[in-house]
Amino acid sequence: MTYRLSFLFLMLLALHGSAGFAQAKKTAAPQDADKMQWFGDAKLGIFIHWGIYAVNGIPESWSFFNNYISHEDYMKQLDGFTAANYQPEEWAKLIKESGARYAVITTKHHDGVALWDSKMGGINTRKHTPAKRDVLTPFVEALRKEDLKTGLYFSLPDWSYTDYDVFTRAKKRYTLAEEPRRWKKYLNYYQGQLRELSKMYNPDLYWFDGDWEHNAEEWESAKVRDMLLGYNKNVIINSRLNHYGDYATPEQGVPVVRPQDPYWELCLTMNDAWGYTPHDRHYKSPNQIIRIFADCISNGGNLLLDIGPKPDGTIPEEQVAILKELGRWTKKHAGAIYGTVAGIPDGHFYGNSTLSKDRKTLYLFVENQGAESVRVQGLSSAVKSIQVVGGNATAKYEKQGNAIYIQVPANAYDEQLTVLALNFDEPLKLTSAEPDKVALASLQKSGKLDDVQRNRTIRQLADNLQAGYNPFQNTALQPDGADVKQLKLVDVGVERWVRKHAETLYKSNPGLPAGHYEGATALSEDKQTLYLFVEGKPTGPIAIKGLKNKLHRIRIVGNGTLLGHEIFNKQYWSEIPGIVYIDVPEDQLDKDLTVIAVLLDKPVELYREEIKPIESN
Repeated sequence: MTYRLSFLFLMLLALHGSAGFAQAKKTAAPQDADKMQWFGDAKLGIFIHWGIYAVNGIPESWSFFNNYISHEDYMKQLDGFTAANYQPEEWAKLIKESGARYAVITTKHHDGVALWDSKMGGINTRKHTPAKRDVLTPFVEALRKEDLKTGLYFSLPDWSYTDYDVFTRAKKRYTLAEEPRRWKKYLNYYQGQLRELSKMYNPDLYWFDGDWEHNAEEWESAKVRDMLLGYNKNVIINSRLNHYGDYATPEQGVPVVRPQDPYWELCLTMNDAWGYTPHDRHYKSPNQIIRIFADCISNGGNLLLDIGPKPDGTIPEEQVAILKELGRWTKKHAGAIYGTVAGIPDGHFYGNSTLSKDRKTLYLFVENQGAESVRVQGLSSAVKSIQVVGGNATAKYEKQGNAIYIQVPANAYDEQLTVLALNFDEPLKLTSAEPDKVALASLQKSGKLDDVQRNRTIRQLADNLQAGYNPFQNTALQPDGADVKQLKLVDVGVERWVRKHAETLYKSNPGLPAGHYEGATALSEDKQTLYLFVEGKPTGPIAIKGLKNKLHRIRIVGNGTLLGHEIFNKQYWSEIPGIVYIDVPEDQLDKDLTVIAVLLDKPVELYREEIKPIESN
């Protein structure tokens, strides 16, 4: 985005899978749970990057900072910012329709162009563009008419202001030690603008950016925090005020390990750009965005999804379509979203989940359709009932071993992401999520299995491989499946599946830790081929997160069909891997369990460490 301070929260290794990105607190006041309640309950916000950079569709502010364009030529865009078709009321209605409970708009980016008529000097849309008006005030008013919380993005740096020390990556105007009076003048300027914003709008939230250019003492971060709280004791401040904030702000990367911060928010683009870029057609689908949203709320966070309006004030049609489909889904599944808390730990369910605050309802987010059943493991509390959220359908279920198997009615699936509500009489209690083991001897004695038990047995085999237990280790089974008869498997369906997928079972290693893929996985003996188990029919491309390797080839095990892939959110300046998406053709799915083989450039490497700030674009 604009702010190359990318607090991704991918992650520290943790014994129980719950350690992650931690926002260091220096001398900030303790968290105020009452103040933060609306933010924690809101789950979804819309970020708006609107500025003169939309005129040429170039990277906001960074274009001249990185010398891709001269500052003079960058500022010529002022002449093209018309806001001629700007309808703030329609913006606010669309944001509300999306299911968002708050919005954050760029009042001033690093280029110093303010969207309101600031009396502190500098550049603004009223005095310096054909729009000839304050475009911020009517939007804030429109948000409040729709009962949406107001967030104001504010850049601490102003690279166009003559008394700010930094001009571009290659040029500085002065050093603070040599010209402290100029720095003091800038402090008065930016803090004066914040006073204006507080007096004029009394925002619910401040979203700072650019703090990496100076330390907290130089910015006077503690003073600024106290000043803002003086105007509104309940105002929420993000982490980018040198940690004098209330919540963490990871950027672009989706969590693999659950973040430790009690409050956090992922800011995410729909395509690859934050502001309007007409040639960037690399949009995520509504399915991908909805699943990323589920990732966030499952891990106890929020999603701040970005849009970039055009210079005339209209919102690109691709972005409108995404917001409307997101709104359809959030409205249907509101009970599983708003006011919930983080779901059950990884390992109990292949997917995302949330819990009601009293922990008496568990919501499971089901990515695939048509599987024999949906299973969740290690529930100590007895299930009272199960409903499909957003409709009148109930789901049958049964307990078998350590798992609950849930049959979803065929006509009850959502086209994007289905949600099941499991109800309990008591707050949910968990036990070990370890899957039941399938011994080779049991497969040799069980006799013919019906379709249901065969399918469950095969999926249990995948669970076992994921956990590091392989009943075919040190047996006659070969990678080509030629000697499968020597195993004396009684059920012909199990034998068929084992023969077809023998390479997956031959000297396999345990799969990826939870969080990287929503399903069971295994690794080849050399750990250079990753096997992904796909249950049922995916509603969108299957996703792998936090994979550092390059992908050489992807194929369906057992028939050799080659598959393509696409990567989103990979930033060229960052070592943080993007999300790998793989489309799996429906006509290639195995009736019991499909396996995808991903050939890597070297033994698997995963990104789970804590992310450091990124200060470049």
